[in-house]
Amino acid sequence: MNAAKTSALLTEKQGRILVRLARETIAAGLGLSDSGKTKIPDTERSDPAFQEQRGTFVTLKIKNQLRGCMGCLTPSETILQGIERNAINAAFHDPRFPALTASELEEAEIEVSILTNPKELEYVTGNDLLKKLRPNIDGVIINKGTARSTFLPQVWEQLPGTEDFLAHLCRKAGLSPEEWQKGELGVSTYQVQYFHEKK
Repeated sequence: MNAAKTSALLTEKQGRILVRLARETIAAGLGLSDSGKTKIPDTERSDPAFQEQRGTFVTLKIKNQLRGCMGCLTPSETILQGIERNAINAAFHDPRFPALTASELEEAEIEVSILTNPKELEYVTGNDLLKKLRPNIDGVIINKGTARSTFLPQVWEQLPGTEDFLAHLCRKAGLSPEEWQKGELGVSTYQVQYFHEKK
């Protein structure tokens, strides 16, 4: 059954809890909390909405510059488990960056994304693909052979042109920026509900 059709949207309050969970999980990983645990009460952790299996991402930014982003595209764990695991991965295991420091955590802004299940997008040519993608709505996954990459829908804010978006996505996968024009990529799309800290 498709999570996109059956899952209720999370509330702003639930989103704030998840963002707080991500921050406190990182703080615990840095040894900044008592006994290495978060301060999220069990009453909040046990929210049935957080027990649903969904893909999740955690993104860290400092001064509006990416400082870590890791996640899982498929619903292989609960929202709660995904946020905790990906908070640690984004802070300490993103291969593009060194491990986050305690001083950087104070500066960092944290965003969590809850994904719908990816759906394969059928298209014929590069131009056809351009017409079918929905800027600011679709997250996009491309794959060809062992090459694979994704951009969350939020990336459209930095790359609003569809051709530019696809070129950067191909480059991220280690492919030629023009690879999308050949009509040979596997393409899937998904949507997200995301929450970020307000500073």
